[in-house]
Amino acid sequence: MKVVLLAGGLGTRLSEETGIKPKPMVEIGGMPILWHIMKIYSAYGFNDFVICLGYKGYIIKEFFSNYFLHKSDVTIDLKNNSVEVHDSQAEPWRITLVDTGNDSMTGGRIKRIQPHIGNEPFMLTYGDGVADINVSQLMEYHQQNNNLLTVTAIQPSGKFGALNMGPGDKVNSFIEKPKGDGSWINGGFFVCEPQVFDFINHGDATIWEREPLEKIAQTGRMSAYRHHGFWQPMDTLKDKYDLNAMWDNGRAPWKIW
Repeated sequence: MKVVLLAGGLGTRLSEETGIKPKPMVEIGGMPILWHIMKIYSAYGFNDFVICLGYKGYIIKEFFSNYFLHKSDVTIDLKNNSVEVHDSQAEPWRITLVDTGNDSMTGGRIKRIQPHIGNEPFMLTYGDGVADINVSQLMEYHQQNNNLLTVTAIQPSGKFGALNMGPGDKVNSFIEKPKGDGSWINGGFFVCEPQVFDFINHGDATIWEREPLEKIAQTGRMSAYRHHGFWQPMDTLKDKYDLNAMWDNGRAPWKIW
């Protein structure tokens, strides 16, 4: 089964980084967050990727074009114009890189990769968020419910710590960033049947999270897979620093490989 990654957005809230690279190429622990997401899927045996390119997509192309060389020990013989590979740490990945347009919205990008999917189910997620999600269980849940689409639902943490207070305003405990207001939100990590392409009807201007998802929900064949574990997007510089701190301290929950 193919895994589609949305990697074409501008990432304006990370402008200090995304002025020179696409957001999915912003690094955690020296590797792009896109790589981390692919490693999550690969840990469960999903190694066939379709990446939707847009803003500065050539940087992603160049990264994967040179990946084998960068992850291997080599001897380069300039006189004889040869390269000898001694030890390769390359991944078992097949990657299709598709230019889906600089200005396309999420739905438009998904529609553009339809020829690379065919009439098969596929997985889909955003190129800027990591989680310790069990992809195999997500897939099983989707199949058991006979859905057109399954979305992973998560409860984001609140922005601030919370006080648990008792009588007389005595503080019983302090909760560091508890779950927010109890609402479940779209955390990406979708599983899609090929019929979802039929709900993308306005070309590049289609926003996946609006009309297509709303209409699929109306069919009664969209379910939410509740993920109670770790989930974190990289929307801001603080998010980047937090994720790097987790990685550097050996406490990266999404590192399941």
